[in-house]
Amino acid sequence: MPHRILVVDDEQDIQELVSYNLTKAGHEVTCVGTGEAALEAARSDPPDLIVLDLMLPGLSGFDFCRVVKNDPRTEAIPIVMLTAKGEASDVVEGLNLGADDYVTKPFSPQVLLARVQAVLRRRQSALPAPDQEIALHELQIIPARHEVRVDGERADLTASQFAILHFMCQRPGWVFSRHQIINAIKGDDYSVTERSVDVQIVGLRKKLGEAGRLIETVRGVGYRARE
Repeated sequence: MPHRILVVDDEQDIQELVSYNLTKAGHEVTCVGTGEAALEAARSDPPDLIVLDLMLPGLSGFDFCRVVKNDPRTEAIPIVMLTAKGEASDVVEGLNLGADDYVTKPFSPQVLLARVQAVLRRRQSALPAPDQEIALHELQIIPARHEVRVDGERADLTASQFAILHFMCQRPGWVFSRHQIINAIKGDDYSVTERSVDVQIVGLRKKLGEAGRLIETVRGVGYRARE
């Protein structure tokens, strides 16, 4: 399954090497050269994973990781650190800051790809099965019947509203950009645009009544289901 990956490294040749191998594996890759640019990219359109160098101009990789993991808009994004800082203390600091894995330079592109794929698989395996019922606060989502109940009462949702709710409730607390929501539900009962996502969210909240509060707007990014 293709994923959107943000590569953060100030060395052009490293960007190209990592991007080439990730793209060859079917992923969509964006590269930036500073921690500041990476923060802007992560907040405006959160990727599925970040490959992060530590020795960056300006905002360091450690500081970038600290900010990302303390921001509810980005804290759920997995991070694979890629750096020449290979001392045990550096590895421990990176992992303690919330990094999911740590690869030292010089590195094998095949090993980096395997580590990235392993992190993505671990994150994916944490999701409920597609047909598994989800209970979140007063919501009950029953995919097999395409049905949503609020305190036991059935909510009459359109196919697109159901798809949006089901997608977000599989990962409560995770912030999804409109682009990510579009990718998850496109092909349903209408042509999806970022504006139509907003319209669908308004309609979804209305149909959920008081439970509509569980769909939270994250200003400047998108939406999430409350944990």
